[in-house]
Amino acid sequence: MPTGTYETRAAFAFKGGSFRDRRRFAATATLLRHPQGDLLIDAGFGSHVAAHIQSLPRMEQAPYQVTSTASDQLSASGYDRSGLRGVLLTHSHWDHVSGLDELQVPIWINAGELQYASEHRGGKVFREVSAGHKIHQYELNGPAFLGFASSFDVYGDGSVVIVPARGHTTGSVIIFVTLPTRKRYAFIGDLTWQLDGIRRRVERPLLLRKLADTDPKLVRDDLLRMIALADVMQIVPAHDVNAYDGIPLLAD
Repeated sequence: MPTGTYETRAAFAFKGGSFRDRRRFAATATLLRHPQGDLLIDAGFGSHVAAHIQSLPRMEQAPYQVTSTASDQLSASGYDRSGLRGVLLTHSHWDHVSGLDELQVPIWINAGELQYASEHRGGKVFREVSAGHKIHQYELNGPAFLGFASSFDVYGDGSVVIVPARGHTTGSVIIFVTLPTRKRYAFIGDLTWQLDGIRRRVERPLLLRKLADTDPKLVRDDLLRMIALADVMQIVPAHDVNAYDGIPLLAD
């Protein structure tokens, strides 16, 4: 469910990117359907996105376009919200949580990210939009998974497995999804902002690593793990519009 985009330049997105290359950064919510109850991965832009962007430091504000909120898209499709168990966040930055303002369902988050969201300046919008929501706190105390030290199997059947990726924020995660067809996806949040990070094996530019990541070394290590998996699954950086190719729109 694409909810909008904002614009930045490739030079700010990945090392070696061109300043002349303008990129549309996606703000998207993804609906996972499961017999035990559905989940949204992230919430995209909400109805108060203008105010949320205005609350950011001046240097982080960017031109943006809004389509339709995740909540509006669920309503327009006739989706039965009684089957929605919550919103599972890759992390708590504004462009992943803005849409919580209209989604009155539990927020799925781990302890490390909840602490980050409660204390860090990057959690300012989260603190606003999460008011009144039930917090569903899960623990990443399961076995190692695909090279990551621990995991949480959401449904107990291997279809949705969360692993820690604690470098962008202190509790950010990667969400692995396996469909009944055996098609596999990795929703990697902001481990890299564009697929170029995977394809070119590059990190964010040095300044952006220092500004955006709590631990750039952890980001680099996890990026290498995902690069090694690129041939066996579709990797979806949250902000790469093209990374969602092949994932059907809710309206389809």
